[in-house]
Amino acid sequence: MLTIFGVVAVSIMMLSYWLEGRSRWLVLVFAGGSAATSLYSGLAGVYPITVVEALWSMIALQRFVQRSRAESSQALQTA
Repeated sequence: MLTIFGVVAVSIMMLSYWLEGRSRWLVLVFAGGSAATSLYSGLAGVYPITVVEALWSMIALQRFVQRSRAESSQALQTA
């Protein structure tokens, strides 16, 4: 069951990274996928990957916030 969780988490992360140019929300999905991958690697006892994936999740959350702000300010300028 743990392996299935890992496969799903990594698949979500990969697909959302590949498609993130289409929507800021896919950046948020990528952050969630990274967090799930971090959880998976922690449960599997692979702690270096746990740390790296947790950092990727935080970086992706920061990118989501920045992109949201940029899109909001762009929408205000065109209105």
